[in-house]
Amino acid sequence: MTSTGRFTLPSEENFAEKTKELAELWGADAIRNSDGTHLDESVLALGKKIYSAYFPTRAHNEWITLHMDETPQVYLLTGRVLAEADIVDVPLMDGFFEEQLKPNRDADPHKYWEVVDRTTNEVVDASLWTLDEDTDTVHVSGATPMHEYTVSFLAYIIWDPVEMYNHLTNGWGDKEHEIPFDIYHPATRKFVFDTFEQWLKDNPQVDVVRFTTFFYQFTLLFDQKQREKVVDWFGCACTVSPAALDDFEKEYGYRLRPEDFVNEGSYNSAWRVPRKAQRDWIDFLSGFVRANVKKLADMSHEAGKEAMMFLGDQWIGTEPYKDGFEDLGLDAVVGSIGDGTTTRMIADIPGVKYTEGRFLPYFFPDTFYEGNDPSIEGLDNWRKARRAILRSPISRMGYGGYLSLAAKFPKFVDTVTHIADEFRDIHDRTGGVAAEGELNVAILNSWGKMRSWMAFTVAHALPNKQTYSYYGILESLSGMRVNVRFISFDDVLEHGVADDIDVIINGGPVDTAFTGGDVWKNPKLTETLRAWVRGGGAFVGVGEPSSLARFQAGRFFQLADVLGVDEERYQTLSVDKYFPAVTPEHFITADVHVDPAAREAWEKAGYRIPLSGCGGGQGIKPLGGIDFGEPIANTFPVNEDVTLLRADGGQVQLAVNEYGKGRGVYISGLPYSAANARLLERALFWASHNEDKYTAYSSTNPECEVAVFPDAGQYCVINNTDRPQSTDVALPDGSVEHFDLDQSAIAWRNL
Repeated sequence: MTSTGRFTLPSEENFAEKTKELAELWGADAIRNSDGTHLDESVLALGKKIYSAYFPTRAHNEWITLHMDETPQVYLLTGRVLAEADIVDVPLMDGFFEEQLKPNRDADPHKYWEVVDRTTNEVVDASLWTLDEDTDTVHVSGATPMHEYTVSFLAYIIWDPVEMYNHLTNGWGDKEHEIPFDIYHPATRKFVFDTFEQWLKDNPQVDVVRFTTFFYQFTLLFDQKQREKVVDWFGCACTVSPAALDDFEKEYGYRLRPEDFVNEGSYNSAWRVPRKAQRDWIDFLSGFVRANVKKLADMSHEAGKEAMMFLGDQWIGTEPYKDGFEDLGLDAVVGSIGDGTTTRMIADIPGVKYTEGRFLPYFFPDTFYEGNDPSIEGLDNWRKARRAILRSPISRMGYGGYLSLAAKFPKFVDTVTHIADEFRDIHDRTGGVAAEGELNVAILNSWGKMRSWMAFTVAHALPNKQTYSYYGILESLSGMRVNVRFISFDDVLEHGVADDIDVIINGGPVDTAFTGGDVWKNPKLTETLRAWVRGGGAFVGVGEPSSLARFQAGRFFQLADVLGVDEERYQTLSVDKYFPAVTPEHFITADVHVDPAAREAWEKAGYRIPLSGCGGGQGIKPLGGIDFGEPIANTFPVNEDVTLLRADGGQVQLAVNEYGKGRGVYISGLPYSAANARLLERALFWASHNEDKYTAYSSTNPECEVAVFPDAGQYCVINNTDRPQSTDVALPDGSVEHFDLDQSAIAWRNL
């Protein structure tokens, strides 16, 4: 029998009867409209809680077309142009989508733009260049032949990026483009608040204002072929205006350059080590955004409505993990569920009454088309989210898009019925309380708490070749029986390591925000962490942890002594590296399956004897069994006391090291998989000297996980695959319970 509640259903015009049917089938207690749709009166009359999507800064072209100098703006960086003489022309819009972006010729270009000689990185004097407004070309004189030149220029955003994406994806044809507007301008700000005040009066039937979202879009720029050109889910590039830049200078005492936004073409990617100017702009921006968000929330409450924020679209500046978010007065946050990591990104947000997940697939024609089976993605998305929900519950679930599309797929309809019932059952059994965590694990990077569950990300839940070997850390942790927090290098430098932290993880490529960059030049950081580990702490490094781009004191990994591993940077090739024998059996690798034939070949290849030489570690056959992702070349043990667990191809993939009373673990990469999540879990328990805690409520099958709820007196076992699985669960009294689980199943037992 279908249960009810905790479910938000999207609907649209002329679909009332089917909406009623699916609301009953899925147990929906709330209904919302999607982008570009409205709810019929008969839907409003169903007696459900009504959400209404609200866009504070778009969908009012009647206003903004009269104030086109008050759209949001972005600093764009042109392509590099080679000077072949002392004069060079730089076209502004080559590579940009002219239906989205338009150069700002209203504000003085010589005050707000910048021409840079990229060969010397010197700014070209403003007297040496001019703008041809007819061709949108900058003419540079006095150029140095064979040097490359760029222009960083302000551009208006004249088509809302999300509405543009929806428009192009759904083929909306000649539908009018929605133009965004920037509330930094007083006239537009007054319009926004006056319009919302009137909207509240005109929509008494609405219970929840679902702000989608507020004022500034994350960086989402397209090229002339309508493809994504720059996408950064945390990017603040689309938040600029001459007025804001001038006010920033007054408040902070220095002027920001265009380069502070384009940042050599990176557009201040969250992967880059954050600089003072970038941090100051985030503080400045979030102060402005939050003050105005609070006004909207207060207005909603005065009208008797809840205020809900969508974590997406124009979410920039809200900073839900930055101190003070709870003061905004928002009732709820809803976000798109892409996997376990994005589930935790929503569920862990403090300072709101409840959180809601919008599950995938989105009801769009790119998924709901003849011949496709959307239920496959629906169950896959649910399995990824479920393991995280058990560790940090969201209060509600729902879907987005066009219900008329989903209704055409009966198998998908049945799948959602099952998912919704199971979601509610988890809440009913646990009371919305998180499963018990055995260890306290801290992720250490430059951003710390402010980017909780946001590390190693470019676009929302979309891994790529350079990120997946690190993103797997978060995805593994999202459903693991540990408590996770995010700390910054500044936290460690100012306060040391908190007494209750069991393990610190630092991982990522060199010279990024996630490994730290030049922060490792500060000896206090290495002193603090070494002392903590030697006193009994645990440090896990992934990829190029604690690394410095420039060789320092003969080390690349500044905590190589803790990890027992360093990376050859072609500076010490004349110094032999001696690899100790690889240890095939260890607590960490106990659940790693190795094919017997591979094991036999490995032993015959000589891995049981030490390997030596400048390269060291070369082997004929790998032991295998673990996916380390993209390789980290030329890693080596710093001495022969290090325990190597995998060392194939002349480098170390997995090693452990005793360090005083503490322990270090090195892993070259950790893409997400059930096996790798199990490997990391065992590494955390081993590194923190908690092996004795591991067995109770552990699953013999890595594809199945166990969550324990002491207050509810229950535990559950979940099958994270689309295939039947069997597993044994060890209980604290030493007994074992066997489970045979159908695909995607969950089984409950009393403690």
